[in-house]
Amino acid sequence: MLHNNSTTGPVRKRAVVLLSGGMDSAVTFAFALRDGYECFTLSIDYGQTNRFEIDVSRRLSEMMGAKSHLVLNLDLKKIGGSALLGDGEIPKGEKETQVDDIPATYVPARNIIFLSLAIAWAEALGAEAVFIGANAIDYSGYPDCRQEFIDAFGKVVEVGTKSGVRGSPIKVMTPLINMKKSEIVRVGHDLGVDFSLTTSCYQPAVNGKPCGECASCLLRKKAFREAGIPDPLDYTN
Repeated sequence: MLHNNSTTGPVRKRAVVLLSGGMDSAVTFAFALRDGYECFTLSIDYGQTNRFEIDVSRRLSEMMGAKSHLVLNLDLKKIGGSALLGDGEIPKGEKETQVDDIPATYVPARNIIFLSLAIAWAEALGAEAVFIGANAIDYSGYPDCRQEFIDAFGKVVEVGTKSGVRGSPIKVMTPLINMKKSEIVRVGHDLGVDFSLTTSCYQPAVNGKPCGECASCLLRKKAFREAGIPDPLDYTN
């Protein structure tokens, strides 16, 4: 397991890493560590159907060497509008990985909200960057995972934060945004990410066992298959 959290030596640059406990966020965390950042991981308990991911993010933070891990409680179920918040069923089946429209698992403005919280913590910490595992290649059609969104949000940071107007805006880092899922698996493997600690399922069992049928599970299984690396998760029902 990649671990880079020395408490000795010169002051290191800092970053906040949005960590959901999923494959993409874990690999993004590994990128930040590789690039020499002292990492402060942030997870959001927003009322998601995958309750298991909060425990997973805590474990990943500890195992991979976060300086600190913060869980913020934000009950987006009061707003609703997503199957991940209990509004409707979680769609399952291969056709859900090939959507032409925004899927039912889209959470309204989720990355706008999450990045805003991450930027706020980063500014309080004096951090230089925020890392997010957004991916615009093999993804489920979410508009807030595209480069256009990240670029626009970066402009907001430049004009809407103290560090931004003083000429040192916090950078929004998206190392995975143009990678295929299979590439993410290979890079994560090379960086020493323990994928057995991650969770990808939209609606796992209480013990964290993935359903194997939702779009996220299917995309993950395809990614490992194409990468030629065994997926350590157990999908048997």
